Amino acid sequence: MEQIQNRVAQLTAIQKIEMADAPMPKAGPGEVVVKTEYCGICGSDMHFYTHGSIGKKVAPFPFILGHECSGYVAELGEGVTTLKVGDRVALEPGVPCGRCELCREGLYNLCPDVRFMAAPPFDGALQSYLAHPADLCFRLLDSMTMQEGAMLEPLAVGMHAAKRGGVTMGQSVCILGSGTIGIMTLLACKALGATRIVVSDLIESRLESAKAFGADVVVNPREQDLEAAVMELTGGAGCDVVFETAGSPHTMVDTWKYVRRGGVITLVGNITADVSYSFLEISRKEVDIRPVFRYRNLYPMLIEAVASGKIDLSGIRPREFPFEESDAAFRYTANNAQEVIKTLIRVSE
Repeated sequence: MEQIQNRVAQLTAIQKIEMADAPMPKAGPGEVVVKTEYCGICGSDMHFYTHGSIGKKVAPFPFILGHECSGYVAELGEGVTTLKVGDRVALEPGVPCGRCELCREGLYNLCPDVRFMAAPPFDGALQSYLAHPADLCFRLLDSMTMQEGAMLEPLAVGMHAAKRGGVTMGQSVCILGSGTIGIMTLLACKALGATRIVVSDLIESRLESAKAFGADVVVNPREQDLEAAVMELTGGAGCDVVFETAGSPHTMVDTWKYVRRGGVITLVGNITADVSYSFLEISRKEVDIRPVFRYRNLYPMLIEAVASGKIDLSGIRPREFPFEESDAAFRYTANNAQEVIKTLIRVSE
């Protein structure tokens, strides 16, 4: 080990992160200790930082945030043969029980007993070293950067959404919201073969990003009729798949307007408010509504896709902060929410 003391960035109060020392973790059977290199700031992290809670989940101060992470294997636990010390890895942050019916069916993201980083009561990855199951630490290919490794987690959300939506070659797609998850969903849809993609957002800088990442049409609903733009793109039919990635009841309520008959609406954003929805229109179109909860069985595929260039994350250009400035990183992300696609904290010195 390079140091005998583990450093952590912990949320000690609303909008206050402080550095502290913590005991070094030990690798149990089937586990590895990872020296964290990068950790991204997620929308859920920002909720805890800004409000101290997400719905009924309340941060138990002090609380360690972060679940988008990459690092180096520093120690092997008993029985670990798939990794070696020094391997560069991305960590899938959800640890399912592996025994329940959902886990046995392969739907481990729905495991009721999953231990997910930075989801109370479980601490997150903003720490110098952490122990994690070896089976959920995925070796990065040589052509990948550690920054890309940390961005695999939000990309997995986007890819799971695209696969849940059934996106295939030649389909049309409408993405409502062009934040981090909207961009990741866009990249996933393009990788799966979608050829007509319209993205809407109220922030011009986000629309510019969507255009740069390959959207065919971008729309600011304040200035342009989104429904008309969708119909023009699709010859009046509507899109095959509509994604709500903004997490807003205001965008959710209109999703039925943009989807074709027999199409799919995929709910990606976390909508906490009640939505008054026109289910009659959905019934007339016989539309599927498919919610998304995290992801499953995607990291190996995404590593291959990013390493080969099939999915290009280089345009994300995340803003980086050193570990000791974690509080500043969260303040920056909060104060620049409209422009930020991704903020990364470099945990290693």
